[in-house]
Amino acid sequence: MRSRLLIIIAFVAAAAFAVLAITNAPRASATAPIDSAPAALASNNYPVPAPRLYGSTSDWLNTNGKALSMTQLTKEHKVVLIDFWEYTCVNCLRTLPYLQEWNRRYAKDGLVIIGIHTPEFKFAHKRANVVAALPRLGITWPVLVDSNYRNWQAWQGAEGVWPRDYLVDANGEVVEDHEGEGGYGRTEKTIQELLKQVHPNLKFPPVMAPVHSADSPGSVCYPMTAETYCGGRGFQEGVISGVSNWVPGTHLQIAAPTSSLQDGIVYPVGNWVEETESLREGVQVPGQPNAIMLRYHALTANAVIKPELGQPLRVVVLQDGKPIPPADKGADIRYTPTGQSYVLVDTPRMYVLTHLAKYGSHVLTLIPQAQGFGLYSFTFTSCQE
Repeated sequence: MRSRLLIIIAFVAAAAFAVLAITNAPRASATAPIDSAPAALASNNYPVPAPRLYGSTSDWLNTNGKALSMTQLTKEHKVVLIDFWEYTCVNCLRTLPYLQEWNRRYAKDGLVIIGIHTPEFKFAHKRANVVAALPRLGITWPVLVDSNYRNWQAWQGAEGVWPRDYLVDANGEVVEDHEGEGGYGRTEKTIQELLKQVHPNLKFPPVMAPVHSADSPGSVCYPMTAETYCGGRGFQEGVISGVSNWVPGTHLQIAAPTSSLQDGIVYPVGNWVEETESLREGVQVPGQPNAIMLRYHALTANAVIKPELGQPLRVVVLQDGKPIPPADKGADIRYTPTGQSYVLVDTPRMYVLTHLAKYGSHVLTLIPQAQGFGLYSFTFTSCQE
């Protein structure tokens, strides 16, 4: 789960406008109310009228060219699940199997899932990148591209997180709010309750079993390295080695570390360029490869990478200085005929580098093989699958 107050601050003007929008936003009014929310769903904060959905027709995906509105969905007595997500967010991606199954099970009974895609990185603002991500991730439900953060502000305010799910009943009122992963059984039970308020005779299957063993009670989760940013935010947080100042466009020439690596610290080696959100590879010198090194402890390591020149490129990925063993390889790791491990970076997204057979501490080394490598962040997971 990721808090992004900083990204909102970066859009001060837009945020100020959105705050006014929140204050004056029209609320969905229910016609022919079904029933009041069950007592179990009431709290100090809920139920409350759902905020409106901001966006033009072009901001909507998977809707056959139509813009959806809370007012219309309420008139149709739909139960709505609002899912704030981002296509590079590891926590968001781990929720997708549940959303896919709920969509399959309950869409015919009146459930409408709406994914609101609010971007973290600049490249994720581009509609085309979101469009490309949907089939790759198996997302078939409506998606609202929220690149101006208006929906984020209206629903979450300044201190929002990814992922975050809101359940809206058939009267247009938010009755449940869940931050982060987990709570899937409770959420599905609530979906069933809300649908039965509209159609009392509906029969449902048992709540789905956990997709990940980490979602089961008593699962084993180990300590892990914190999410590590590789641009200006990483510099501000003190996690980039060998850099004394951060000015986008500045070229760096950094020698390889001579002492042991600290966990969670990014070590650029060679020629790199400071960018607002990333480290971009600079000039390549024959015989002097540029590299990124990072010691981490977790079960899975991921990296958000962009091919900055728009062309696919290979990135050699080593574990403790050697090719990643097949037992420890992540989903995006490939091998050359000689056994070298690498990822093919062909689109800006999250790449799964390792999925360890056994929890431990290791050093990752990334060595770009062509120009255009941009590294944005590392993320980790640590629960036993």
